[in-house]
Amino acid sequence: MTDTTVMAPDGKPVTYLRIENDGLQLELMDWGATWLSCLVPMKDRSRREVLLGCHDLQGWFAQKSYLNATVGRYANRIKDAKIARDGKVYALDANQGGKHQLHGGAGGFSHQRWTILEKSREHVRFGILSADGDQGFPGNLNLRVIYRVLPGQRIQMECEGEVDALSPLGLTNHAYFNLNGVKGDIRQHRLQIAAARYMPIDAEMIPPGPPVGVEGTSFDFRTQHVIGERFLADEQQKLAGGYDHSFLLDDARMDVVASVLNSADDKLEMRLYTDSPAVQFYSGNFLAGTNSREGGQYAACEGLCLEPGFLPDSPNHPEWPQPDCWLAPGQVYRQTMAWEFVAK
Repeated sequence: MTDTTVMAPDGKPVTYLRIENDGLQLELMDWGATWLSCLVPMKDRSRREVLLGCHDLQGWFAQKSYLNATVGRYANRIKDAKIARDGKVYALDANQGGKHQLHGGAGGFSHQRWTILEKSREHVRFGILSADGDQGFPGNLNLRVIYRVLPGQRIQMECEGEVDALSPLGLTNHAYFNLNGVKGDIRQHRLQIAAARYMPIDAEMIPPGPPVGVEGTSFDFRTQHVIGERFLADEQQKLAGGYDHSFLLDDARMDVVASVLNSADDKLEMRLYTDSPAVQFYSGNFLAGTNSREGGQYAACEGLCLEPGFLPDSPNHPEWPQPDCWLAPGQVYRQTMAWEFVAK
């Protein structure tokens, strides 16, 4: 369906898409390759909305929270909006405090029109051509992202792309989840992250050094526990107003569970799988003022994100313990992540 009543920022109408399988339904739009809704079948035969969202299109275009959008060229933060490789320095679009880059800058993929390359009842394939210099990054990029709704209540995101000049590339989907199915605080959700190390940050949300151990900190989610139990328990969280930190996964493979999230009523579980080296856990600390699906606005911590990808600022840190995030001509970028829902 194409909505011609409200134009996107590029002056053209938005196209809505719906894909589903076994009762699991995902709605998207081509602006930002954004998820609009995710309805999950429950044991009582109802369907539960697990995504935050806006009441209307004006709300989607006005919000600045990257609500459920496909993010790139490079997800997360890059210090001083600058990258360097082989003696070359590239200035990126600085959209965080006028100094650092966040999620590709003000004109990143979350704020661009994607082309619908292919569509079926159970999948949609988006494409985008990112020209040399887009967001400040070098090289022309040809990128494809497929969203699938698979049997077993599973959504899968598959990415592939090529560049014609050496450039960092790292995507994510910025889905905001609230598994309770009603508007409200997510800090009573229970969370587990299979990571023995996380990235500390400084006052500007930039990592000052490599990952450190979670042992003895509020970042130890190796055993599932209620998020609110340790909320703002140390200086690292106070810098971010809660959790907004990257976790280096112990085993980044698609057949290994990276994270498990349970609703407060314990009726719904979500399992995250990814072949990306890290997951950013964001507890929605800056959500206040974002237009909500129900009308009105969200408060802080009414949704959370688990964003698979590379470690923040890693284009400038080849020494950090992850695969090289720079893509060279002749190579194919591949990344996969999946969200599996289990009603109880």
